[in-house]
Amino acid sequence: MSCASGRSPAVCFLLGLPRAGTTLLAHLLQRHPDVLAPPEPWLMLALEAFGRVDQRHPAGPSLIEVATSEFLGRIDRTIAIRAFADAAYGQYLTAAGKRIIIDKTPRYWTALEFLERVYPEASHILLLRNPFAIAASLKSTWGIPLRAESSYSVSVSSLADLMLRLPDVIISSLADLVLGFPRLAAHRTRAQTQLVRYELVVAHPDQEIRRLLLGLGCDPAAAAYASMGQVDYLRSSSFGDRKILERNAVDQSSIKTWQSQLSVEEMQTVTDLVGTKLLTELGYEEDLLLAQQAGVVDRGPHLTELYRQIFQTWWDLRAGKAAASSGPYQSEQVHTARQLPENVRATCDMSVVQAQDLSAPSFAENVLLADPMKAQLQQALLASEADRAAGLDAIRTRDAAIEILRGEVARLEQIVNMA
Repeated sequence: MSCASGRSPAVCFLLGLPRAGTTLLAHLLQRHPDVLAPPEPWLMLALEAFGRVDQRHPAGPSLIEVATSEFLGRIDRTIAIRAFADAAYGQYLTAAGKRIIIDKTPRYWTALEFLERVYPEASHILLLRNPFAIAASLKSTWGIPLRAESSYSVSVSSLADLMLRLPDVIISSLADLVLGFPRLAAHRTRAQTQLVRYELVVAHPDQEIRRLLLGLGCDPAAAAYASMGQVDYLRSSSFGDRKILERNAVDQSSIKTWQSQLSVEEMQTVTDLVGTKLLTELGYEEDLLLAQQAGVVDRGPHLTELYRQIFQTWWDLRAGKAAASSGPYQSEQVHTARQLPENVRATCDMSVVQAQDLSAPSFAENVLLADPMKAQLQQALLASEADRAAGLDAIRTRDAAIEILRGEVARLEQIVNMA
């Protein structure tokens, strides 16, 4: 549609959680002369949120959202979005002289239905990685706290309290495991989706990359993939895994490091968040066994389901607010790979609890608390936004007062000079 030939550009979406190795995989695929993989466009997330602007926008965020929704409601919104995306992808391909563009954006797990609606014919590459290894990378790279404590009883109330105490950047990263991992796992059955495991990519890069390229209709013999090649294009971007800049070759050293990087308590947290059922279904039973041999226990599916309920409530409330800049899609603090300050990490440890309250009757009672807990979460989130707005008003008032004082000083200086 937007390429020089007038055809729609060939688009492939590379799906995977943050810290799952998507930057490495995209880089290896891009070594093929037909393939372009720019660092994390986030384009489809922006298009999905089209019309939602920062709450501080002087034109009024609610007016902008209502007006654009009303205008686009008279046309096929999907066609308009597809036209914009085609134009953007097409220009990138034309400028690079490539045939296929791979959009690698880790949080596309939040927009799978949107991707399917706009690009139903697109190829998908789904990268899965051992959740224990992902968690270890979250901890070592971004300083995301994972330590579990057993001082509370499991309930919707205790988990909601946890959500209210953790900064957004931490909850977003943990939500990748709690919500994103099962959604991506379910996506592996989609037609035109190639499943690849990080562990196989680093163990047999040539074999795995050639297989994926064949699925994209590329000649796999056009390049070698065991070496890293040129990575300078990543230096100019704020996104993507910076550790790749330090690599000279693909190696397997990252596969087992989680065993020494995670404490038993942290392994327990990952097991609770993801669930033993999903770990086993996806072929990570050996890793689960290692964690259990270290002291991790199966607290049952009810705890994992409670986590999913509360995390989904938080995510929905944040995503539903007009202020897109304050939600999970904010300019990603995480992707700058900055560690959280130690004093923040010390007060934000995951607080999960003992398993004695996880019987079916207790779980049913907890579910009954979900609606009022949503109200509590929403009230707290709105209060936080109100505090933020009040702070902005105070700053504006101060700045206005300073300008008035400056004007008075200038007027007095003028009078003195005239005298």
